Amino acid sequence: MHRGRWGVAVGVIFLATPVFAADAGRGKDLFTACLACHTEHPDALGPSLKGVVGRKAGSLDDFRYSNAMTHSNITWNDSNLRDYLRDPQATVKGNHMPFSGFADASDADDVVAYLHSYK
Repeated sequence: MHRGRWGVAVGVIFLATPVFAADAGRGKDLFTACLACHTEHPDALGPSLKGVVGRKAGSLDDFRYSNAMTHSNITWNDSNLRDYLRDPQATVKGNHMPFSGFADASDADDVVAYLHSYK
């Protein structure tokens, strides 16, 4: 059977495209649990996550970070945010976040998608 060049091109595009895209709306719903600690209040348990994508970890002046986070040398992007949300202690050993991570990778993907709009 001969596919021709378009059949091969379509097959390559199909294989390179993720089957499921992250859902920022679902991520917003999941993020409500994060708001228990990550708020704008000065006595919040965690730093504000507004504008976190592209920000250097441990860099907000109004929050006291763990040494591990301050010295992590991470600038938050999709990949390391996803890793952190899946397993915070493996991503930044010694951080103080009391969250064990999302067991479902799609939950982390959805929260990362939402964080892009959280400004």
